[in-house]
Amino acid sequence: MPKLDNNIRYLQIAFNYNLRMAYRLLPKVTPSNRILIEAGTPFIKREGFRGIAAISQRWPGHVVADLKTADGAVDEVNLARQAGATAATVLGHSPIETLDLFILRCNQLNMISMIDMLGVDDPLKVMRPLKTQPDVVVIHRGRDEESNSAKTIRYRHINRVRSKYNVLISVAGGVDLKEARSAVFNGANIVVANLVQPGDIWSGILTSEDIATVSRQFLETIS
Repeated sequence: MPKLDNNIRYLQIAFNYNLRMAYRLLPKVTPSNRILIEAGTPFIKREGFRGIAAISQRWPGHVVADLKTADGAVDEVNLARQAGATAATVLGHSPIETLDLFILRCNQLNMISMIDMLGVDDPLKVMRPLKTQPDVVVIHRGRDEESNSAKTIRYRHINRVRSKYNVLISVAGGVDLKEARSAVFNGANIVVANLVQPGDIWSGILTSEDIATVSRQFLETIS
């Protein structure tokens, strides 16, 4: 499967609950080469790699395994690829050896490597020692941080990273339509929207909404 195009803006829809919800909602997402489907970290912890496989079998495009790898990079990338994932994430706080091994193995398997900068104060400090740059840098405000109005997505890092590295930039963390508009205005290539149940404290795409319509609205907003 081809890697991502720097000239295209993408929507990444994150499934964070369980397989039952994935089975119910994934068919409602209209297939598009501009939509990536994410097996979120909570989803993987509940369902394991069989959950990634279930999504991969039902989605014709890119599938992101949000592993947030911290160690054991080669094994985790291998397992994700065997389950059908075409992209995976590693934590920017991981040891440099882990980051290098993760990117190398992703490249060997033709997977998209994503470094998640959750909790990282300066992404450039993570990037400088790398032997090979990743495909994507994720500027991420964590789920727990969404409850703190003082914590915003740090868009200033987008131009700082892009001025030094030819990578795609993904933005995650409470992204709704308004935030998606801000993300692409600030130079993001990928916006990550979580599927959220009514009553949850997080922002994203409500599971009670018409998923096809809302995802189309996202694509129109970020075009």
